[in-house]
Amino acid sequence: MPPARLVTIFRWLGRVGMAFLVLLAAYIALAWIAPQSAVRTAAGLGLLTTGVWLAIRLLRLTARNAVWRLRNRLLVTYLFVSVVPILLLVAALLNGAYLLANQIVLHLATSEFDRRIQGLQTGADSIVKTPPSDREDHMVRMADLYYSDRYPGIEILLRQSGRLFRYPKNSRMSSPREEWRPVRGVLVRDGRFYLWCYDKTESGDVTLTVPLTREFLGEMMPNLGPVDFGELLTAPGRVFGITGAGRLPPPVNRFDIQLRWTASVPSSNWDRPNQDSQGYLVVHSRTSAMLGTIFNRKSDSGQQVVVLYLVLTLIVSAVVEIASLVIGITMTRTMTGAVHRLYEGTRKVTAGDFSHRIEVKGKDQLAELGRSFNQMTENLEQLLVVAKEKERLQSEIEIAREVQNQLYPRVLPVSRTLRLTAVCQPARMVSGDYYDYENIRETQIALAIGDVAGKGISAALLMATLQSSLRTQLQSWIEVATAAGNGAVAKMVSTSHLVSRLNSQLYAYTSLEKYATFCLGVYDEPTSSFTY
Repeated sequence: MPPARLVTIFRWLGRVGMAFLVLLAAYIALAWIAPQSAVRTAAGLGLLTTGVWLAIRLLRLTARNAVWRLRNRLLVTYLFVSVVPILLLVAALLNGAYLLANQIVLHLATSEFDRRIQGLQTGADSIVKTPPSDREDHMVRMADLYYSDRYPGIEILLRQSGRLFRYPKNSRMSSPREEWRPVRGVLVRDGRFYLWCYDKTESGDVTLTVPLTREFLGEMMPNLGPVDFGELLTAPGRVFGITGAGRLPPPVNRFDIQLRWTASVPSSNWDRPNQDSQGYLVVHSRTSAMLGTIFNRKSDSGQQVVVLYLVLTLIVSAVVEIASLVIGITMTRTMTGAVHRLYEGTRKVTAGDFSHRIEVKGKDQLAELGRSFNQMTENLEQLLVVAKEKERLQSEIEIAREVQNQLYPRVLPVSRTLRLTAVCQPARMVSGDYYDYENIRETQIALAIGDVAGKGISAALLMATLQSSLRTQLQSWIEVATAAGNGAVAKMVSTSHLVSRLNSQLYAYTSLEKYATFCLGVYDEPTSSFTY
């Protein structure tokens, strides 16, 4: 690993990170040297503390880097705004459905359990309401016709005027204590559980008991699943509970979860009259068995409509959720893609690439923003070309200005009677304004002033041409005057003749729209005359 990378890692770890590495090395070393020492325990605590700090710092750094990009930030926002509430809602619905299914199964089982107890109560009421002389016969007929099959092992004890009547005849059930008040429910007697009902008559009482056996509990809800019964608090050595016969229905699919719930049931103890204790009823079932028990009326069209409605509701909900997810992801990708393309485009423009154009999709505001960006870069590209051209022209104009300044005369002619001052302030950097002066001989000064039509370089070039021609003519004039003597100058050349020649040259070598106003004169110092 490069040293610069190591320096960056150590700088990020800081003092706490370095302490973590030192404690880690010490903990590993102490695992070999003194694994059970207090020093190793202290090193482990320090390692845990610094490790938690580094983990929190790493999570913060990861989260900060993860949400830097707009797409990730939107995904995190949607995660907390949409996905997390939906997951919580789904979890709450599933948990509620699970609890509701357990309660339904428990209600089905306890309802059947209560119906069995209510059946005993109905039998006891029937015996009590029968005249005393007919109670024994009525008890036997009732038990043989209605109760022997539904309540296997049923025993009935009728105590009347000091006499005992039993069903069946060989029943060994002992008489309950006199202090018992009318009661029904579950009875614990001699370590066994019974369904029972006890009621008073005008001259005694009647007691009905049915033993709670595995077969009896299994027969209660055969399609639902096994039912167990027991006591929450039992004395040492007493049977804790009864496991009902039957098997748990097999799952029809992987979502067919097992249901198991408990309900408390009041119970009585044979040896402790009127003192209730708590028993419990445990139901084992599955979701498919519960639904099959509820919707078991296949010929009922109303039940079929309910099932169809539930199935259609689930399908529509799933389709809407999937469609919403797809639309959300598509819109997110559209927005983040447009922003990412704009980001890449700005980076290109920052790097000076004004020819880059981003891809525009759609007809929304983001697409319009992309088109505006492309138009902006196109305008910037054109402005850059114009700016470069302007810079080039500015440089050329600057050069032309310097050249034009060199064309103006720098030394004033010497004269005893004439004070000459000249200045030129063009409206632009270069112009067609023109002035010139030159000594023809010691006593004569040629003066010229002009203005070329137009502005800028074109007028300046024409002015330079005009000045060059004028100086050429004047030089020829001076040479002729020098050769002929001072007295021959005025007779040989005149200002009108010289200007006429300049006009002919300007007309011959320029376009028709080019012209200049021009004045040329000669100042003669001895006579103080100005000929122009």
